Amino acid sequence: MFRSFLMTSAVCLATALPAAATDINAMTDSEREAFRAEVREYLLDNPGVLMEAIAILEERRVAEAAEAEVAMLEQYRDEIFDDGVSYVGGNPDGDITVVEFLDYQCGFCKRAFPAVEELIASDGNIRFVVKEFPILGDASVLGSRYALAVKSLHGDEPYKTAHDDMMLLRGSLTPQTLARLSEDNGLDHDDILAEMESEEISRIITANRDLGARLQIQGTPSFVIGDSFVRGFLELDQMRQVVAAERQKEG
Repeated sequence: MFRSFLMTSAVCLATALPAAATDINAMTDSEREAFRAEVREYLLDNPGVLMEAIAILEERRVAEAAEAEVAMLEQYRDEIFDDGVSYVGGNPDGDITVVEFLDYQCGFCKRAFPAVEELIASDGNIRFVVKEFPILGDASVLGSRYALAVKSLHGDEPYKTAHDDMMLLRGSLTPQTLARLSEDNGLDHDDILAEMESEEISRIITANRDLGARLQIQGTPSFVIGDSFVRGFLELDQMRQVVAAERQKEG
């Protein structure tokens, strides 16, 4: 990449000279060597030129990455925002949708949980979608299967209760832990266990993992907020800033 900076700077220098004088392919070996030496000397005498070139290239890189992510969002929009199976909470008619890819064994997901809850409660106009995305081992898969089985059998409200319980839980998820959650919430655990092994639950988890791979999501939590990707943990104020920026774009 550093070589590309030098080439960019050399091209900038060359534009001030006649085209025939800077056609590197038309130069003799000695002329080419002299030209390279002159470019090197200039850059050493004017290091600010390199810093300016680096800044410009970084701006372009960031802009290109943002455009690529917007294109990915557009390509997979239905799967991300409205797959027909993921939990939808908050305000279903909200003007901004927040999608969270999460894992119940992820420490940063648990840390983000109260901020997400406060964002949704205090804003009042956010549609919230949960993508079960278990990537941290068997206990993670167990938690996601349990949550999805509760949703399949009992609907959104019991799902959200189970989701909240697991996000607040300290320590590893175990079959005994899940049995206790079912008992505490008055749910038939045997029915849930049977549903956890269903083909539909497996299909949902596989689909979410496939979507995550296409979106280049490699860790949790990961958020899609409006048309913006946020890969990693955010404080509440940072979430509000992203939401505000998305609203400003739409406005």
